[in-house]
Amino acid sequence: MTAQQNTSLASFTGDAQPYGGGDPYADYRTADLPFTQYANLADRQLGAGVVAANDEFFAQRENLLVPEPAEFDPEYFGHKGKVMDGWETRRRRGVSAEHPWPTEEDHDWALIRLGAPGVIRGIVVDTAHFRGNYPQAVSVEGASVAGSPSPEELLADDVKWTTLVPRTPVGGHAANGFAVSTEQRFTHLRLKQHPDGGIARLRVYGEVVPDPAWLAALGTFDVVALENGGRVEDASNLFYSPATNTIQPGRSRKMDDGWETRRRRDRGNDWIQYRLVDRSQIRAIEIDTAYLKGNSAGWASVSVKDGEDGEWREVLPRTRMQPDTNHRFVLPEAAVGTHARVDIFPDGGISRLRLFGTLTEDGAAHLAARHQELGG
Repeated sequence: MTAQQNTSLASFTGDAQPYGGGDPYADYRTADLPFTQYANLADRQLGAGVVAANDEFFAQRENLLVPEPAEFDPEYFGHKGKVMDGWETRRRRGVSAEHPWPTEEDHDWALIRLGAPGVIRGIVVDTAHFRGNYPQAVSVEGASVAGSPSPEELLADDVKWTTLVPRTPVGGHAANGFAVSTEQRFTHLRLKQHPDGGIARLRVYGEVVPDPAWLAALGTFDVVALENGGRVEDASNLFYSPATNTIQPGRSRKMDDGWETRRRRDRGNDWIQYRLVDRSQIRAIEIDTAYLKGNSAGWASVSVKDGEDGEWREVLPRTRMQPDTNHRFVLPEAAVGTHARVDIFPDGGISRLRLFGTLTEDGAAHLAARHQELGG
């Protein structure tokens, strides 16, 4: 398949300075990347994984998807050399003394299973702490393969790979960002580094596109969950943690695994606005304040609107929240809408919001049409 247009937003090339002590991130090269507003489809919490790599001599492939920033310990060495927090391959060599250099085609690769299939809006190839041992260039391809394919099946000749990031020079110790405009649903990526080297982290930002057949089989499901295609559109405050945490899978495991705002000193309140997977009928609500003990929301309400121009309608009135508690509410009648909003009073946080319901007939039809249009 042909390559689609993409734009390198943070064009860093060349070595970073050797580490000179102090804060290892002091000379880290980065930039504002507009696509980071989307969810990370390669999040381990969503179920993403690095399923294979051709070489991981110095540092294992799984480090690519670790959620925390890469760490650097200048004194940490192992039997194979400097221990790095990333994926690092051995140095490639040529075929003979007369030709000791790798060829133009030589590269290392890793296969990544996205945690949630979707449309990719941007990719970050982060070479943090790889100052003189990063790849000369990188490229990224995407494929859509149903089921749970093995590495051998992904590498088969009948799998069609679409170029998302063509071979592009990158810099060491930098967040190399690439905007992607390919309107297609992908399940897997193939990351290549040319000819060898190390990459600290990979982030894949985009919009989840769920499988309509799976949601139909579930019947009632969480219509705002990130893994089902829900997303955060806006929030009043993101001081301590991202609002997307509230629709991540599973229960919160610690305080920063939810959404917490700064302390208000006015008479206002904080809120998050969501887009549902598609037009839905909501029948039950969960608001969880797990691990938020002295900083949970005091009260919360939930509203729904039907369509971009619809009016907000409160479906759960302002209700007292308890710290570190999962609150459950069955609605007296189904609330139909495309968007939802949780308001907390006056500030604080919640860890998760769950909106249980079903797609409406037109919502299911629209989702199925989009899934087919994107090649799902």
